[in-house]
Amino acid sequence: MIRVVLPAHLRALARIHGEVHLEVTGPVTQRSVLDALEARYPMLCGTIRGHDGGPRRAFIRFFACELDLTHDSPDDPLPEAVAAGTEPYLVVGAMAGG
Repeated sequence: MIRVVLPAHLRALARIHGEVHLEVTGPVTQRSVLDALEARYPMLCGTIRGHDGGPRRAFIRFFACELDLTHDSPDDPLPEAVAAGTEPYLVVGAMAGG
Protein backbone atom coordinates (compact mmCIF):
# COMPACT_ATOMS: atom_id res chain seq x y z
CA MET A 1 0.00 0.00 0.00
CA ILE A 2 1.52 3.31 -1.11
CA ARG A 3 0.74 6.40 0.96
CA VAL A 4 0.44 9.69 -0.95
CA VAL A 5 0.10 13.13 0.62
CA LEU A 6 -1.32 15.86 -1.63
CA PRO A 7 -1.46 19.63 -1.14
CA ALA A 8 -4.72 21.06 0.17
CA HIS A 9 -5.91 22.46 -3.17
CA LEU A 10 -5.60 19.05 -4.89
CA ARG A 11 -7.26 17.26 -1.96
CA ALA A 12 -10.16 19.73 -2.23
CA LEU A 13 -10.44 19.20 -5.99
CA ALA A 14 -10.58 15.41 -5.57
CA ARG A 15 -12.65 15.57 -2.35
CA ILE A 16 -9.97 13.69 -0.43
CA HIS A 17 -9.57 13.91 3.35
CA GLY A 18 -6.12 12.99 4.61
CA GLU A 19 -3.60 10.88 2.76
CA VAL A 20 -4.40 8.59 -0.15
CA HIS A 21 -3.64 4.85 -0.01
CA LEU A 22 -2.96 3.25 -3.38
CA GLU A 23 -2.22 -0.23 -4.64
CA VAL A 24 0.53 -0.13 -7.24
CA THR A 25 1.35 -3.19 -9.30
CA GLY A 26 4.86 -3.67 -10.62
CA PRO A 27 7.79 -1.42 -9.78
CA VAL A 28 6.98 1.48 -7.46
CA THR A 29 8.11 4.56 -9.36
CA GLN A 30 6.90 8.14 -9.51
CA ARG A 31 5.21 7.31 -12.81
CA SER A 32 3.41 4.22 -11.47
CA VAL A 33 2.23 6.06 -8.35
CA LEU A 34 0.96 9.04 -10.33
CA ASP A 35 -0.69 6.72 -12.88
CA ALA A 36 -2.53 4.94 -10.05
CA LEU A 37 -3.48 8.26 -8.43
CA GLU A 38 -4.90 9.68 -11.67
CA ALA A 39 -6.73 6.43 -12.44
CA ARG A 40 -8.47 6.59 -9.06
CA TYR A 41 -9.04 10.36 -9.15
CA PRO A 42 -9.42 11.36 -12.84
CA MET A 43 -10.10 14.97 -11.87
CA LEU A 44 -6.41 15.22 -10.95
CA CYS A 45 -5.29 14.51 -14.54
CA GLY A 46 -3.33 17.52 -15.75
CA THR A 47 -2.91 19.04 -12.28
CA ILE A 48 0.29 17.27 -11.20
CA ARG A 49 1.76 16.54 -14.61
CA GLY A 50 0.69 17.11 -18.21
CA HIS A 51 -2.63 15.66 -19.39
CA ASP A 52 -0.72 13.04 -21.36
CA GLY A 53 1.27 11.92 -18.31
CA GLY A 54 4.13 14.13 -19.43
CA PRO A 55 6.46 16.29 -17.37
CA ARG A 56 5.43 17.64 -13.99
CA ARG A 57 3.54 20.90 -13.86
CA ALA A 58 5.33 24.07 -12.80
CA PHE A 59 5.29 24.65 -9.05
CA ILE A 60 4.81 20.96 -8.22
CA ARG A 61 7.57 19.13 -6.36
CA PHE A 62 7.97 15.54 -5.16
CA PHE A 63 9.55 14.34 -1.91
CA ALA A 64 10.00 11.05 -0.05
CA CYS A 65 12.16 10.03 2.90
CA GLU A 66 13.47 13.61 3.22
CA LEU A 67 14.73 13.48 -0.39
CA ASP A 68 13.77 15.88 -3.17
CA LEU A 69 12.77 13.60 -6.06
CA THR A 70 11.48 16.41 -8.28
CA HIS A 71 14.19 16.13 -10.92
CA ASP A 72 14.67 12.35 -10.74
CA SER A 73 13.55 10.22 -13.66
CA PRO A 74 9.86 9.28 -13.29
CA ASP A 75 10.88 5.65 -13.86
CA ASP A 76 13.47 5.46 -11.07
CA PRO A 77 12.36 3.23 -8.19
CA LEU A 78 11.05 5.11 -5.17
CA PRO A 79 12.75 4.47 -1.79
CA GLU A 80 11.94 1.10 -0.21
CA ALA A 81 10.21 2.82 2.74
CA VAL A 82 7.70 4.35 0.29
CA ALA A 83 7.16 1.03 -1.50
CA ALA A 84 6.60 -0.65 1.88
CA GLY A 85 4.12 2.02 2.99
CA THR A 86 6.11 3.14 6.02
CA GLU A 87 6.88 6.56 4.54
CA PRO A 88 4.58 8.69 2.35
CA TYR A 89 5.23 10.03 -1.13
CA LEU A 90 4.69 13.78 -0.95
CA VAL A 91 3.33 15.94 -3.76
CA VAL A 92 4.00 19.52 -2.75
CA GLY A 93 2.79 22.76 -4.26
CA ALA A 94 5.84 25.04 -4.41
CA MET A 95 5.55 28.66 -3.31
CA ALA A 96 6.54 31.60 -5.46
CA GLY A 97 6.14 35.30 -5.18
CA GLY A 98 7.96 38.48 -4.73
